[in-house]
Amino acid sequence: MWMRGGTSKGGYFLADDLPPDTAARDAVLLRIMGSPDVRQIDGLGGADPLTSKVAVVRKSERPGVDVDYLFLQVFVDRPVVTDGQNCGNILAGIGPFAIERGLVPARDGETPVTIYMENTGQVAVAHVRTPGGRVTYAGDARIDGVPGTSAPVPVVFKDTAGSSCGALLPTGNAVDVIDGVEATLIDNGMPVVVLRATDLGITGTETREDLEANQTLRDRLESIRLKAGPLMNLGDVSGKSVPKMTMISPPRDGGAISTRTFIPHRCHASIGVLGAVSVATACALPGTPAAALAVMPDGSSRNVQVEHPTGEMTVVLTMTEDGAVDTAAILRTARKLFDGVVFAD
Repeated sequence: MWMRGGTSKGGYFLADDLPPDTAARDAVLLRIMGSPDVRQIDGLGGADPLTSKVAVVRKSERPGVDVDYLFLQVFVDRPVVTDGQNCGNILAGIGPFAIERGLVPARDGETPVTIYMENTGQVAVAHVRTPGGRVTYAGDARIDGVPGTSAPVPVVFKDTAGSSCGALLPTGNAVDVIDGVEATLIDNGMPVVVLRATDLGITGTETREDLEANQTLRDRLESIRLKAGPLMNLGDVSGKSVPKMTMISPPRDGGAISTRTFIPHRCHASIGVLGAVSVATACALPGTPAAALAVMPDGSSRNVQVEHPTGEMTVVLTMTEDGAVDTAAILRTARKLFDGVVFAD
C-alpha cells in the first residue's frame, strides 16, 4: 500500500510480504524505489528523501502492543537502505494501514493503535477515525506542508527520551561546543544537533533552495555532524541519516521557534515529527541556545509551535512538576494513495 503519512509518503508492507533476509529485502526495496538514481525514474520513489520511505509492519507479540513498525529510509542517489532512525510522519499511516490489513480490529468511531517502533524500542499510540468500523481519510484537520484537509491522526509518544542515543542529552550537557559553535545534542525520539543559525553565518530565514546551494554552510554542518555522532553514542555517522542538523532562530509567525533542518545532507521542506519533538524539548531545557531564543508558553501542558519553511508543527509537551518534559504528542494526518502489486523483477 502506498500512503502519505504526515509530510512524507512511501510504501507500507506487511513483513511477511518481504524477504526475511535483510540484504535480499534491501535489494528489493532499492529496486521498488528506483535507487540509486536522482530521479528514481525506474521505480516508485519521488526523487526526494521524503518520498523514498518504507514501513514494514507486523502483528506484535508484545504485551499491550498491537503492531511492530520498522522504518526504512531508502536513499535516493545511493544504494543504501538504513534503519538508523524513526520516522514520525510515516508513523502516522501505521494505524490506518494496520486496520486496513486486518491486523487491528476497527471500533465504531475511533480506534487506538498501539505501535512499537522497532528502530528505537519506543511506543506510540495513534488514534484513527473509524466511523462504522471503517477507516476514513476524510476530515477537517490541516497540517502545514500538505494541501487540503484530512482526518486527524493524533499520535502520543511514550518514553522517547534517549531512544537512539541512550539519554535525552547523551553528553550530559545542555550545551556542547563543536568547531567553535555552541550546540545542543539531544534525542527525544530523534537525534538532533540544535544550533543557532547566526553562528553558522545565516539568518535562519533563507529558503530551502538557498541553503542547499550554500556549499560552505553544508560543509560546515557536515563537519559538526561527523564530530557530534560519536558524542551522541551513534558512532561513525558518515553513512547514517542521523543526527539531523537543525538551525534555529527567533520565531517570525507567532510560533515558539523558527527552524531550518538538514536531514542530514538536504534541507527539509518542513521538519520531521520526531525532530520537532526533540527541538521543542530543547526549547524547554534551561541553558540551551533554543531556550534563549524561544517564545515558550507557560503551564503544565504547552503547545510549542515549531516553525519551518512551509509553516509550523505544533508539539504538545506535558511537563512534570519540576519542569522536565514528561510526554509529547503531535497531530498528523494520513491518506491511502493506492493499494496493489509492485514489481521488483
